[in-house]
Amino acid sequence: MIIEKIFNSNAIVARDSDDRELVVMGRGIGFKKSAGEMIDETLIEKTFILKQNDASEKFKLLLEDIPTEYVSICYDIIEYAKNMLNTKLNDYIYVTLTDHIYNAIKMFDEGLENPNPLIWEIKKFYPKEFQIGLKALEFIEDELNKKLPDDEAGNIALHLINAQINSSFNKVENVAEQTKKIHDILNIVMYTYGITLDEKSISYERFITHLRFFFQRLNKKEQLKEVDDYLFKKVKTKYKKAYDCMLKIEKYLETELSNEEKLYLTLHIQRVTQT
Repeated sequence: MIIEKIFNSNAIVARDSDDRELVVMGRGIGFKKSAGEMIDETLIEKTFILKQNDASEKFKLLLEDIPTEYVSICYDIIEYAKNMLNTKLNDYIYVTLTDHIYNAIKMFDEGLENPNPLIWEIKKFYPKEFQIGLKALEFIEDELNKKLPDDEAGNIALHLINAQINSSFNKVENVAEQTKKIHDILNIVMYTYGITLDEKSISYERFITHLRFFFQRLNKKEQLKEVDDYLFKKVKTKYKKAYDCMLKIEKYLETELSNEEKLYLTLHIQRVTQT
């Protein structure tokens, strides 16, 4: 493995025998070294292989400004998240989360608060990601001796959610907006029916999952597979209250939904209100 660039004593860019570019970290790995020299591979502690070129370039820029201990902590958080969620995360998470945590700690050191107005919704709709966020706060406290507030667990969770469903850079604000809309849609359903939804029911869980993917489709302008027109008319007539509720949601979203989206939203509303 050959050194291409040295950021500091603990972080370098290298190229391996397969001609892949890697960011490599380890205590003293770049100390008294120069580009073109071989790496002492026994010093390697963490290796970043970012397949997206744009993410790789931004990550390298980040390393020039952010202390390596922050990068190392975020690496551990991301690896932990991958294992717990059992899913792939977009490469940009290494950029966005590292940058976020670095700035969050700077604000913490300056005595500034960064409250998360969606903390309740995140706990409710994304419990796995929020628990990982809480674990991340433990990592930070163990390594840096800084106890960040639980609101930061919510912010970290948003980055993890974003890394699962978005392929573009810096879209955490979209996830926050979607989370608020899900909350508002649930309120529309409860207000229409005058009920409290059973958050432990399978129907509720399926409805939340449907809404999460529903917003992804809207953002990507994707369409569900076309449904039989007869089925749509039958559901519209049979579940009139659920259909009327769906129309309120369509009005709230200020967008014209396809018959397919209308059908599935109506069916989910019907199920979640009958459990």
